[in-house]
Amino acid sequence: MASNDSESRPAPIPAALKILIAGGFGAGKTTMVGSVSEINPLRTEELMTEASLGVDDLSGVEQKTTTTVALDFGRITVNSDLVLYLFGTPGQERFWFMWDELAAGALGAIVLADTRRLETCFPSVDFFERRGIPFVVAVNCFDGAHRYEPDEVRDALGIPAPVPVLLCDARVRASSKEALVTLVRHVEEAVSGAV
Repeated sequence: MASNDSESRPAPIPAALKILIAGGFGAGKTTMVGSVSEINPLRTEELMTEASLGVDDLSGVEQKTTTTVALDFGRITVNSDLVLYLFGTPGQERFWFMWDELAAGALGAIVLADTRRLETCFPSVDFFERRGIPFVVAVNCFDGAHRYEPDEVRDALGIPAPVPVLLCDARVRASSKEALVTLVRHVEEAVSGAV
């Protein structure tokens, strides 16, 4: 007599991996999460108000009218066994208190860098270095911004050679996916090198 046990068992729960998308204010974190998420991303963007005057530095992003006040969230199903959860961090210093909570259990992070305001990604780089969380730097190539080679950005940020630095366009799904693939490969190399 044949058993129907395999038909009555629920499908296995896929492994869930948490990835952070970090960087400075206006670097494109919300855009990146939205470009790759298979679901409508959860966004906590609010209109900027007069209260942000003198608090948020809009130099280089003068046209920006909204800001993330908590996090962005998206999801990518890699296959039936693996799901990636993407958490975009807020970029302004007044929201940095949330980063520790968002980083708990993270596989790794993509630090988005904006070469018009490169200094705004230093806190993200420092955060992940201090906590030993693997990360890659993805230079978001904004229209009209000077294009720098990845090694030039590496030197400017003082990033060690094992950490990948790549160019990307956070608006383009394939480009954002390439940044995620680069991160996962970097984490695999870090894990296999530690064993």
